[in-house]
Amino acid sequence: MEFGHIRRTEHLPARIADQIGRDITEGRMRPGEKLPTEHFLAKALGVSRSVVREAIAQLRNEGLVETRQGVGAFVTEPQARTIRIEQDDLANRQSFRDLFQLRVPLEIEAAGLAALHHTASDLARIDEALASMNGAQKWTAEGIVADLAFHRSVAAGTGNEYFSVFIGFIAERISLAINAARATAVLEEIVEVTIEEHAVVRDAIASRDPQRAREAMKMHLLGAARRLDLTLETY
Repeated sequence: MEFGHIRRTEHLPARIADQIGRDITEGRMRPGEKLPTEHFLAKALGVSRSVVREAIAQLRNEGLVETRQGVGAFVTEPQARTIRIEQDDLANRQSFRDLFQLRVPLEIEAAGLAALHHTASDLARIDEALASMNGAQKWTAEGIVADLAFHRSVAAGTGNEYFSVFIGFIAERISLAINAARATAVLEEIVEVTIEEHAVVRDAIASRDPQRAREAMKMHLLGAARRLDLTLETY
């Protein structure tokens, strides 16, 4: 198993997850084998540890690895692995739209539940992700990672592990939507609007108002769909 630097123009967490995922599915990493540490992978791949962390989270959501607190990540047995959606499958616009449509009700409900159940540490993680988004110059790869971290943190705030698993999996697979939006509109406008929408979601969750949080998340996701020129069924 060898690791080489990932080009900065690529969507880093997804590309790293795909690279490690191929090593697993093609047998170069065996069930039960421990992944290299975040520090080692970050240095070998030439990326930050936060990018590696997101990649490992994607692998976990796909069932390819399991993480053990304080020990590390390990390759799972094949029978324990969940369904995979290859990024190439989403080159089909209808497939991409259908997956985005699935994301909407899950994330709306997650926002409502997070407003009811989040802890102080959950809110701190949401705030940390939002701050990273604000600090990402012209929405670099780090900004995309922060965007995904925001949605993961909202899901974690539900107190329901299954929201984290399913939302994390879907958000990872459609994260290239962010790059697509950057290609179809003025970047500064996209960044400003997107951060503002996330801030509204954050404030609604912090206020413990589930109805307001659901509406804020719905407006954000429908806004993202419009920026991608996607027509979704709403309710």
